[in-house]
Amino acid sequence: MTTAESDFDRHWATVLRRHPYWLLGTATLLAVAKPELTPSTGERIAVGALIVAALVLQLWWSRARRTWTGPNTASATYFALRWAISVVLTWLNPFFAFYAATGHIDNNELLAGRRWRKAGAFASSLPLAAAQSGGMPFHHAYQWALFAGLLLANNALLSMIAYFVEHEEDRSAARAATIAELERTNTALQQALDENAALQAQLLLKAREAGIDEERRRLAAEIHDTIAQGLAGIIAQLRVVSSTPDPATAHEHVERAADLARDSLGEARRSVQNLAPVGLAHDTLPQALRKSVAQWSGQTAVRADFTLAGQVLELHGELSATLLRITQEALTNVAKHAAADRVGVTLSYMDSDVTLDVRDNGRGFDTLRPPKRTGTGGFGLEGMRSRAERVAGSLTVESEPGYGTAISIRLPLVRP
Repeated sequence: MTTAESDFDRHWATVLRRHPYWLLGTATLLAVAKPELTPSTGERIAVGALIVAALVLQLWWSRARRTWTGPNTASATYFALRWAISVVLTWLNPFFAFYAATGHIDNNELLAGRRWRKAGAFASSLPLAAAQSGGMPFHHAYQWALFAGLLLANNALLSMIAYFVEHEEDRSAARAATIAELERTNTALQQALDENAALQAQLLLKAREAGIDEERRRLAAEIHDTIAQGLAGIIAQLRVVSSTPDPATAHEHVERAADLARDSLGEARRSVQNLAPVGLAHDTLPQALRKSVAQWSGQTAVRADFTLAGQVLELHGELSATLLRITQEALTNVAKHAAADRVGVTLSYMDSDVTLDVRDNGRGFDTLRPPKRTGTGGFGLEGMRSRAERVAGSLTVESEPGYGTAISIRLPLVRP
């Protein structure tokens, strides 16, 4: 409700409470100014007694309306008694038609139902039309005709006014209902916002916890793919050294072990910084893959070929690191489990994807019963698939016992 509407309601409540006093006082002053309209002493005494009765009635109603909440039997009784007093006063002195006009001001507040309100308005117009016709009793026939015409005109005017008043009341009621509905909607919206804020806080907490778990898994995979693989390679080279009597061969494998140690140390330092593969620090992805394949082939004495297909495009760093890590893990798995003598690694750039295929001619396995995770902490296929899915990619495995294994990784082509 606006400030203007609130002020109007307050002023209107004051009018409803005080207008009977004002109109009764106005009619009394006019009656005193024109004493010839009530020439007999008996009429003057009756007028005085009725004025007192009207005041007493009004004082009673002023007290009763403190607990009044709407039209009821008490308000209808007050209206009827006031109307009866006003009719008698108007009969004794036409100026008291002012007091009779109170029925036109507050009948909607005092009477329940439109039918009773219309009846109250019609009843209030009777003393008004009588006063306008010259006052009662009528001594000439034309006064009755004038009374009838004035009564009709007054009620026609009152009906028109009542129509607009009711129309405005309906509009006000509809506006109040709309405001109430908006308030309920705003309340519901605020509750929804509060619930969404709480839900968002919970989601952020869960996302933070999930991020921590994901980062732990990623760190584990990084350590496994870098330091652990390097150490495994060093151990393999040192075993060769310990079992060969040829000094030249031993020296060659010691050099390889030293190279692996240096690479592992570099990987460890790099992982502390941003966990990106050392091979990508100065090389493109195809160059890093070619070197990794050649290095693996030299370490394992297994023929390994790298093939590049499509136009080379610069990828987001996370995609390049993922492809290099998966390639390293796949080659490590081949060396551990496949017993292959030939491996092919193919990197393909396409319109919206980049794919990496690693194929070997080793012993293969049943894809329905994949190899179990090793007790040394290896991640194998599970780790490679997790890496691919972290960057919205996918990994598929095709293998059959005795016919080798093919691993294919497809990632969305995201530019830096």
